[in-house]
Formats: sequence, C-alpha cells, structure tokens
Amino acid sequence: MIAEDSFGEQSLALASELPERPFVLGGCCCAHVGAVEALESRFGRIAVIWFDAHGDLNTVESSPTGNLWATPLRMLIDSAAVAAEDVALVGARNLDPPEDTFIAETGVRVGADKIAAALDGTEGVYVAFDADSVDPGELEVFMPEPDGLTLDEVESAFRGIRERSLVVGAGFSALAPDPANVAPVTRLAHALGL
Repeated sequence: MIAEDSFGEQSLALASELPERPFVLGGCCCAHVGAVEALESRFGRIAVIWFDAHGDLNTVESSPTGNLWATPLRMLIDSAAVAAEDVALVGARNLDPPEDTFIAETGVRVGADKIAAALDGTEGVYVAFDADSVDPGELEVFMPEPDGLTLDEVESAFRGIRERSLVVGAGFSALAPDPANVAPVTRLAHALGL
C-alpha cells in the first residue's frame, strides 16, 4: 500500500521498495510509472505492453481533461524509461487528437499484432493492463468503453508475451471493487505467470 501525498512521492516510494517481480494493483494507470522506472534501472532496455481503451499519451497540457491519469504512458516515454518503439498500445479505441499525433511522430506501436515488434531486442517486458481495454460486461471497470477486447483475446496475448519475453513485472488498473472480477483477473494473472 502506497499512501504518499503527491504522485511523485508515490512513484518514488513504489520504485524504492519494488519487489523482484512486481505486480501492481492500482485505480489509475499512474500506478505503473514507479514500477516501470525502477525495472528499467534494473534491466536496461525493457518493453512496455500497454492494454488500455485510452492512449494515456497526453501531457497535462494536451489532455482535454487536464488530468494526470491521461499521461502515464507519455511520462514513461518522455522520461526515457521506455523507448517509443518498445511500446505496444493494445485495445485502444478512444484516443485524443494529440495522442494520434504523438503516435504518428514517435512510432509507438498500436495493436496486438505489434506486440512482437515491441518486444524485439528488449531484456524483458512490463505488462500494463487497464481493465477498460476489455469489452464492457467482461469485467467491472471504472470507465467502460464499447467494442473492447474479450478476456480470451487478452489471455491469449498475455500467454504470447510470456512465451516471447521475460515478464519482469505487471500491473492491473481501473478495476471496480466487485467480487465478479476476482476469477477473471486471477485467470489473466496466471496467463502472465504471476
């Protein structure tokens, strides 16, 4: 449990006490930032496979909402914790225009068919799973978006990632506190070898 006052303090606390193979559970995708930064310092070049209905590729200034939760993947790329070409954004279907521009300019890979390319040449992978990447009804989430992935598709992708690369850590976010989520989330964690 991380209970610091600011996002920066939370990320630092998470990074400083990171277990060997972290599994992060968070409400917001910002929970991944400290873990990825610490893992990059341990392993060097790592890939990040980011499952999310949203891009999380804004800056606070470019985001229509101005909220920090629109920025964590962009923060990781801008800080050089992960290279844009070592990122695959999977399940995205509600991107803001500045995010589309950023993807076009940086080479962030988009789609499950780009996972292998993002893993190529890396020392390991962090899997960030925002539950809104799946179709509403598959899981209970905070910000449901229609036309998402099925649990079977996510499980298959997770197994493929695990077969191709060393999973150095993972995080699940945006899950509503509903007992119905326990069995499917456990299933997905097992697919990653957690």
